[in-house]
Amino acid sequence: ARMGRTLVELFYDVVSPYSWLGFEVLCRYQHIWNIDLRFRPAFLGGIMQATGNKPPAMLPKRAEYMLKDVKRMAKYYQVPVQISENDFQRILRTSTLGAMRFITAIDMTKPQYLEPLSREFWIHFWSQHEDISQPENILAVARQAGLPSELAQKLLEMISSSAVKNRLKETTEEAIKYGAFGMPAVVAHFNGEPHLFFGSDRLELLGSVIGECIPN
Repeated sequence: ARMGRTLVELFYDVVSPYSWLGFEVLCRYQHIWNIDLRFRPAFLGGIMQATGNKPPAMLPKRAEYMLKDVKRMAKYYQVPVQISENDFQRILRTSTLGAMRFITAIDMTKPQYLEPLSREFWIHFWSQHEDISQPENILAVARQAGLPSELAQKLLEMISSSAVKNRLKETTEEAIKYGAFGMPAVVAHFNGEPHLFFGSDRLELLGSVIGECIPN
């Protein structure tokens, strides 16, 4: 972490609308809160499987609440998440493994594109309701995020490499080791230990905890 800054890691998957909300809030507050924000693309499917968690929409009452909740939060945080009942089926049908490997590949090669690329994936999936599992859609997302086309093509080839697959798997396992069971999983490092905050509705708490502790 840079001098006097609290290292905060954000583990996320673009399949998760709450991760998008958490991502935008942390992007906005990183300078106010004096945090060293690190984006950690991980795979939500792997976390769910390892911890026995189920998508919130599997519980009808919770699905009903989630529709209202995401709409309220989207409005409050001014993030263009568009959610409807059809999205629950769409999520179960779509794998973001390719997208998360693509994002992992950018993290390994050109991390300066990590923020705009991740955001663009959320926009395509959650605002424009596109299928981001197809290679041509992944390339369209990359183009919108400002990646040169030769770089995007190279990254697309990288997603089937063991280096990228292993990196995503390791990051996912790291999140689980910190105690994550869903996304977003935000890990703040202070007083020499990691502190896990789950979800996008605990970020004010995170800010207050960081404000009260003296970074090492």
